[in-house]
Amino acid sequence: MKTVLITGCSSGYGLETARYFLEREWQVIATMRTPREDVLPPSARLRVLPLDVTDSQSIRRAVEAAGPIDALVNNAGIGLISAFESTPLDMVREIFETNTIGTMAVVQAFLPQFRERKSGVIINVSSTVTLRPLLLLSVYTASKAAINAFTESLALELEPFDIRVRLVLPGRSSETNFGANARPRMQSTVSEPYTPLAQNLFARMSQPAPFTRLQDVAEAVWQAANDPSSPMRIAAGEDALALANA
Repeated sequence: MKTVLITGCSSGYGLETARYFLEREWQVIATMRTPREDVLPPSARLRVLPLDVTDSQSIRRAVEAAGPIDALVNNAGIGLISAFESTPLDMVREIFETNTIGTMAVVQAFLPQFRERKSGVIINVSSTVTLRPLLLLSVYTASKAAINAFTESLALELEPFDIRVRLVLPGRSSETNFGANARPRMQSTVSEPYTPLAQNLFARMSQPAPFTRLQDVAEAVWQAANDPSSPMRIAAGEDALALANA
């Protein structure tokens, strides 16, 4: 029986992916900054562990508690809708610390066991915002574009050790907390000159359009974990597929 460790499982893509793997007989280690046992169905194949990807000691403890795993899914991240001019650099650092450095730190911590066994798969969840320029997402997009470049280079580095590395790129989803989590930061990062741009953005977001379902991302992660012939980049969701094929 294979084991997957997934970061950021308290809601959204991470939670759905953990549920999806559980239903398909994998052992699942669902990690969260603040662990909650009630968000997933009880199972003898489920463990919920604390993990803050910005804290090196938290990462070390999670690696020790997890033991051997077959797949690592880096899903933890935070959103930001902001005008760059009025975005404090401390906030920029916070976004990169979680979305970019946090992913790298978790990968680095688990790599020794994969390399020693010469097996394993690493799946980094990025975003289709990296495929085209979008309003008020410069910092968030940059943090995810860095993950794209990191993942594709890492795949070459780890190929001699039979470790697969893949990217999953979701589109926009109304089923996640991205907008709700990003709005509080937005209040301090969209100054008056940029207000019309923000209004335009939210007006466009409220229009009916193809979107990404939580299950789309779970299915893409499943494909990356189980199909050695899967492509490096896997678009997840109707809108994501349209962007990737444009």
